[in-house]
Amino acid sequence: MENARHWRLRRQRYALVGEVCPHCQEKIFPPRDICPECGEEARDLFEFSGRGQVYSFTKVSDAPTGYEESAPYAIALVQLDEGPMVTAQLTDINDEQLRVGMPVEMVTRKLRSDGERGMLVYGYKFRSAVPAQAA
Repeated sequence: MENARHWRLRRQRYALVGEVCPHCQEKIFPPRDICPECGEEARDLFEFSGRGQVYSFTKVSDAPTGYEESAPYAIALVQLDEGPMVTAQLTDINDEQLRVGMPVEMVTRKLRSDGERGMLVYGYKFRSAVPAQAA
């Protein structure tokens, strides 16, 4: 990945930043500028909580180029609390814990490295949700 693209996408990689449609209030991820629900312009940024639940999952044994060092790993469709569905790798979860409906939260983790001397690419993954502490 070239440096310019990495820095341009940095905010999206470290936080779940999408958009909210000012016309119909639909939450959009990833950002698309046009609301898929009503077709109107949607450029208002919205930061998602990063919490949701596993909608579906699978194990990846034969990883794509650049992700071989992580294999085997679980990947899931995560239904965010605010509505949108996100595809992401799961981390810090063993096979026995993994189930549909499991509460998860976003964390920042290393995704891959760009070659032997390339930059480390970080992004979001999901782990089992840590219960909220009582204040």
